[in-house]
Amino acid sequence: MKFTLSWLKQPLETEATLDEIVERLTMLGLEVEGVEDPAKKLGVFTVAKVLEAKPHPDADKLQVLKVEALVEGEVKQLQVVCGAPNARAGLTGVFAPPGATIPANGMVLKPTKIRGVESNGMMCSERELELSDEHEGIIDLKGDWKVGTPAAEVLGRNDPVIEIAITPNRPDCLGVYGVARDLAAAGLGRLREGNFPPVQGKFESPIGIKLEFPSGAENACPVFAGRLIRGVKNGPSPDWLQNWLKAVGLRPINALVDITNFISLDRGRPLHVYDASKLTGDIRARLGREGEKLVALDGKTYDVKPDYCVIADDARVLGLAGVMGGEESGSTAETVDVFIESAYFDPYRTARTGRDTGIISDARYRFERGVDPQFVRPGLELATKMILEFCGGEPSNIVVAGEEPDTSKTIDFDPARIEKLTGLSLPQSETMRILSALGFKVLEEGSRKLSVSVPSWRPDIDGQADLVEEVVRVHGLNEVKSVALPRLHAVAKPVLSSRQRRERMARRALAARGLVEAVTWSFIPERDAVLFGGGNAAPLLKLANPISADMSHMRPSLLAGLIAAAGRNMARGFPDVGMFEVGQQFESDEPSGQVLAASGIRRGTARPQGAGRHWQGKSGPAEAMDAKADAVALLAALGAPVANFQIGADAPAWYHPGRSGVFRLGPKNVIGYFGELHPRVLDDMDVAGPIVGFEIFPDAIPEPKRKPTRAKPPLELSDLQPVRRDFAFVVSEGVTADQLLRAAKGADKKLITDVSLFDVFEGGSLGEGQKSLAIEVTLQPVEKTLTDEEIDAVSKRIVVAVEKATGGALRG
Repeated sequence: MKFTLSWLKQPLETEATLDEIVERLTMLGLEVEGVEDPAKKLGVFTVAKVLEAKPHPDADKLQVLKVEALVEGEVKQLQVVCGAPNARAGLTGVFAPPGATIPANGMVLKPTKIRGVESNGMMCSERELELSDEHEGIIDLKGDWKVGTPAAEVLGRNDPVIEIAITPNRPDCLGVYGVARDLAAAGLGRLREGNFPPVQGKFESPIGIKLEFPSGAENACPVFAGRLIRGVKNGPSPDWLQNWLKAVGLRPINALVDITNFISLDRGRPLHVYDASKLTGDIRARLGREGEKLVALDGKTYDVKPDYCVIADDARVLGLAGVMGGEESGSTAETVDVFIESAYFDPYRTARTGRDTGIISDARYRFERGVDPQFVRPGLELATKMILEFCGGEPSNIVVAGEEPDTSKTIDFDPARIEKLTGLSLPQSETMRILSALGFKVLEEGSRKLSVSVPSWRPDIDGQADLVEEVVRVHGLNEVKSVALPRLHAVAKPVLSSRQRRERMARRALAARGLVEAVTWSFIPERDAVLFGGGNAAPLLKLANPISADMSHMRPSLLAGLIAAAGRNMARGFPDVGMFEVGQQFESDEPSGQVLAASGIRRGTARPQGAGRHWQGKSGPAEAMDAKADAVALLAALGAPVANFQIGADAPAWYHPGRSGVFRLGPKNVIGYFGELHPRVLDDMDVAGPIVGFEIFPDAIPEPKRKPTRAKPPLELSDLQPVRRDFAFVVSEGVTADQLLRAAKGADKKLITDVSLFDVFEGGSLGEGQKSLAIEVTLQPVEKTLTDEEIDAVSKRIVVAVEKATGGALRG
């Protein structure tokens, strides 16, 4: 919203300075986005007179002028070379002294020689001062102006332009009068009367107005008023009006159009004028019809739809109600009889029409935010008064169809709410003064209660809290003191749940391993959902109204989105991909079916130790054990008891059956999966493999036990040398290494501190269905060095434990 300072001072009688007004506007919630003072840009430019004009000795199109101008505070006579065809003796124009910067091109003037003739300064054209595109000649001022008079004063460019940001809840401030009302309420002046006496009509309007809406659509245009003015002379509008419109970025067209633009900006009341000679029959507001078209004022043709509110005569559509008028019926310089339209249109229907057509206009901007419904007739009277003043003519009686919608609203207001909500204690008289100055009607009902009637131009006021806000912002938000919240505990309680902490820790741990976080859609194609246990297997996870055919199902696994993302990266020349995501995947439509997962994938050379080519040799492709290492590192970071995990080979069908595993705590509690993804899954998703990945479910990890209140025993470290022994067992090929390792470690939990697998052998003399697993067992004595007999005893217990658990035998 833009307006000039002089425009603001028309409804606001004030002696406040520009800086005071700007500061108060911001305090009122009307944030000032910028102030442009054209007088500063034209500060060094002054009025000058041409005393003589002689031809240039060496250039046919140049003249040598003797100019009387103000330079460095003194009136002097200077020689200026000028190429303007209208330069002549006796001309009064605008002079730029040496050292001045030309606004149009940023050129800094210096004394120079042009074709051998000395030149000081410049006589300026309108384009050089950015006044217009006129550059055929220099400025030729009319009237008797004193040399040295500032150019900004002569050119009418000494009026600062203020631009404020209007929030959607303040349609009343989309007019200068509404801004002036707020400033007056804040004590920055007096608001001048804004009512307009009715203009007496001379005859009955031959053009009638009708409202033709089906039942249920009457609110599209509750009231429509208009009047005919005949015998007008449409020409340029007054200079003051043109200057104001130019200052805010509008191009003056003619008096009739300029008047409607002025009233829209000054009072927030959009109007439209029709050339009455181009109308056929009566004007009506109705809904659009299939097949109708409109050539609008922007020159474009729009298809009219049945839910649009339109203005039409007996022959055609004249305009889209509240959005834009038609080109065929608009006023021109030849217009003699004009019909003025002033109506109230439904904000929601106006907004839908504007969005559907893509039209952005001042009228739409105001109507969709809420125009004052009670200003329909006063706005028409104001337009009539201005047209008669500028264009003459004879007005008809006003024609009205419908009634203004009843927006009356009364709020029972307790002034004590101000102190309760803001801590600001104000006298009741001050509260009543502020509300009355803002246009509210205030009546006292007892010593502690007010009855407040909301004005029609404030659709944003609904309750007591809104009235508190009005009073406080006008009184001054800077008066509201900041108060710290009470501190209920000496030590703050945790603000994050265990689940939230695990989510954050998962992201940190996986990023630390070189994986890049991705955020993929929760919706995936049906074909991908089927590959990961969804689709037909979970019909309730199909969306009823998907945003596209490729987003029809809720994802049963995060891997689907990550694999698709890897494929897109490969297609763009990035085959080495390492990504992870922490988010929700879905097993059913029940609340318990939404599962938190932390999943990741690796492809190509994107391994934990680095990716890409190197002079020492190319890194090999990512393997299943890389995915396992990622998963184990994540589980350790989440505080999971990694040493107690059982690892099985029954991973889901989207993993390679021989190169994958399952983490469990007990037979039923699945913590996650890892391994190489099944080639069939990758083929179906059209992504080249191999790709390894993992899925960890943080919610399945048991919560850590509450810390004991007693102090932990000190860490005991042994200074004795550990003993390591190797064992090789022959077991059936169905026995897993994990079973053997657990059995060996449980043989003596006090002495055995570590058991690791270092060799696997199959075939040879072992026979069909047999394999050899070689392990290394570490014994750590604590009290004394172990004797050979003690070591042999532990070794026998290890052999017995393994034979009992796996059926294997010590290899001979």
